[in-house]
Order: sequence, then structure tokens, then C-alpha cells
Amino acid sequence: MTVDRRLTPVTPRVAHDSLRGLVDVPAFTPGTFLRLSQPLTDLLTRPDGPRDRQLLLGEGFTVIDRQDGHAFGFAEKDGYCGWLPESALTDGPAPTHWISTPATHLYPEPRVQAPEIASLSMGARVQVVLMTEKWAQTPTGFVPASHLRAIGDWASDPVAVAASLLGTPYLWGGNSRGGIDCSGLVQLSFHACGLPCPGDSDLQQTVGHSVNHHAPQRGDLMFWRGHVALVSDADTILHANGHTMSVAYEPLAAAITRIKDQNGGPVTHHRRP
Repeated sequence: MTVDRRLTPVTPRVAHDSLRGLVDVPAFTPGTFLRLSQPLTDLLTRPDGPRDRQLLLGEGFTVIDRQDGHAFGFAEKDGYCGWLPESALTDGPAPTHWISTPATHLYPEPRVQAPEIASLSMGARVQVVLMTEKWAQTPTGFVPASHLRAIGDWASDPVAVAASLLGTPYLWGGNSRGGIDCSGLVQLSFHACGLPCPGDSDLQQTVGHSVNHHAPQRGDLMFWRGHVALVSDADTILHANGHTMSVAYEPLAAAITRIKDQNGGPVTHHRRP
């Protein structure tokens, strides 16, 4: 069995039940399904190790192992595996709504002058227990009602979602308005439209179907070695990139030349969802 650590829920001690007969470890488990209790949490390669990706408030996470105050498991949204602090998890209620604006704040009371409790990024999920015209009450505070949509009420255009995040600073492994990378932008934009999407650019090369040798269209994905961009129109891409260190538009022809000149190579894949 070829093991991609990012997508294989196994440690030297235990593996998820789905891997029975495929890996040799002392124990197997169905895991414990929990949810993220903090606005933003790094998913790590090992306890206290470097960041692979990030998870947002309310997202689901199945725990299969624990070590040194950390839990190992996989994200509900894409199966991405890793470690995170046990303190970032809860067995709280299932969310009913998602943050549909680039960002918002959680308040202790329904009053704009109140000091914020936390910042929440697009894609974070909350349970609404009471909705009024202006405010949504959650178990941990209040969110402006206009910043929410019910789960299942998705956006329709991933490119428009990505464009709403223009200027977001580039952050390797980032998945939020506070900082995002190329694959994080694509995944966040697709998930906001209710579309499945893996977490890393090499995995995203399986999205949709190949349209190499065809003219780019809005919504296509263009790939380079270690990089992905959304096509905004036939001549323009939209991507989180280290060149501007932000989410930005760039002429496609200029990006192709620049990336090649910087030893990033040519376009490797052109996919249409």
C-alpha cells in the first residue's frame, strides 16, 4: 500500500478501521468524532511540529490517537490527517450556519459597541440557537446575521468567493482570511460553493477533468509545480502567491513567464471542475 501521510489515518500505535488489512499496527479504532472549538487551529505534521494546513471553528475532526496533549486524526471536510492540540477540540453541537463573508467577529452581546470575543474567518461554522433581524445567537456569542448562511445554502461561483478575499496576506499552509496559500484559497472557495476539494495543490490536480490545449475559462484551475491558481477570465488568474504575498489578480501570460523565469517551470495541469 502506498502511504500518503496526509491522507492515511495511521500512527505507529493505531489506525482507523478503514485501514484494516492494509496496514500493520497494534490496534484499530473507529475514532472519536469531535469539532474544532477555536477560531483557527494549525494541523501539524507531529505534536508541536510544523503546520501542514489549518482548521476552522466548527469543522469536524475524527481523533484516532493522542500524545503529549495532542490528538491525531483526520478532517471531516477532506480527510487531511495531522496533529492538533487536544484543547482545540470539543464534543459540542453540530453547526447550522457558516460564515459567508470574508471575516466577522463573535461578540459577547448583540451590540456593535461590545468588545469582540474573537475573529472568525469565512468557512467557520457555528450553531445558531436564535436568529433575529440583525444578530444570530450561538452558544458562545453573537454574530451579525448578515454574515451567515445556513449550511447547504452555498455560494455559486468559486471565483467570486476568491475575489472577496483579495488582499488577504499569503501564509504557507493558511486556510483563513487571516492568511492563506494557493491551495487554501482554492479549497475555501470551492467549499463555500458546496464543492468537494482536497487541501493541497498536488491533490487538487484531480479536480474536474483535464482541459489541456483548450482556452482557459472562468473557474478553471491552472497548476504549476507546487502552485495553483483560479482562472478569472481567459487572460487573468486569481491566486494567493508569494510574489505579491497576497491574494491578487495577475495576467495569465505574465504569470506563466514570471514563474518560468523563477524556476517554477511551465504550467503542468489545466483542469475544469
